[in-house]
Amino acid sequence: MDPHLLRTYVTVARLASFSEAARDLGYTQSAVSQHIAALESDLGLPLLTRRPVAPTPAGERLLEHAGALLLRLDAARADLERFTAAPRTTLDVAASPLALTARVVAALPATGVTLHALPRERVPVAVATGEADAGLVDGIAAPSDPLRLPDVAPLSATAVAEEPLAVVLPDHHPLAGRPGLRLDDLVDARWLDAPAAGVPLDRLRAVHGGPAGRGFRPGLRYDGTDTRTLAVLAAAGRGLALLPLSAAQGVPGATAVPLVAPRLVHRTELLVPAGAHPEATGPVAEFAGRLKR
Repeated sequence: MDPHLLRTYVTVARLASFSEAARDLGYTQSAVSQHIAALESDLGLPLLTRRPVAPTPAGERLLEHAGALLLRLDAARADLERFTAAPRTTLDVAASPLALTARVVAALPATGVTLHALPRERVPVAVATGEADAGLVDGIAAPSDPLRLPDVAPLSATAVAEEPLAVVLPDHHPLAGRPGLRLDDLVDARWLDAPAAGVPLDRLRAVHGGPAGRGFRPGLRYDGTDTRTLAVLAAAGRGLALLPLSAAQGVPGATAVPLVAPRLVHRTELLVPAGAHPEATGPVAEFAGRLKR
């Protein structure tokens, strides 16, 4: 299967238009049509209906494979290009919002740094495909356990921080006076749905171990990345939030109650390409060394 044809197919399916895909890819519309026809001929199946432009059942199935296949190819190309890359003097870092703790920020070089705030699932992709030299990703895990990361490419992950978790509640909430809280106490509560700025609700459901898709009902949805805003929304009674203790404390009108069960921590890991060429990793090595001090 020709990856160029596959990439064209994914673009047409995403944009639902041959002409829009041609503009996006820099091809003529005729070339896009030829790519799709060649791929359908190779597979012996129709992949798209033409009016409207939409994937057939076989095309939908191919899309389930295509993203991972193309990502692996992009990661392989980026990995090999590192062998001939000139030594880097700058540092591009991709980071999920909650990974940017005060200690992590203090470890960044004083100059030559570009910081990209990305959703958690995008950070490993950015490192694997060369969009970033290093990544900082966060999540919740049992103490000392590694994070569960998508298998996008060979990456080296190193723990750089672990800290307790706390539930952010309004000061007047009935549970605000407790010394600690269990997730079992909070299954039926309303939560802020903020997958980028806080702990995603589907992750809470997973670690709680209850019936699939049950509990931790979303209240207000927040699509931003500012953790402080999320804590302010929790203080206003718009829903509960689970945050690292350092981010949960000191919010006017809010109380941060430690999570005591299950035993979980907020973990931050540094991601770098596995086996990156030594001469091309000077700034990365410097940054990693500062994080370990």
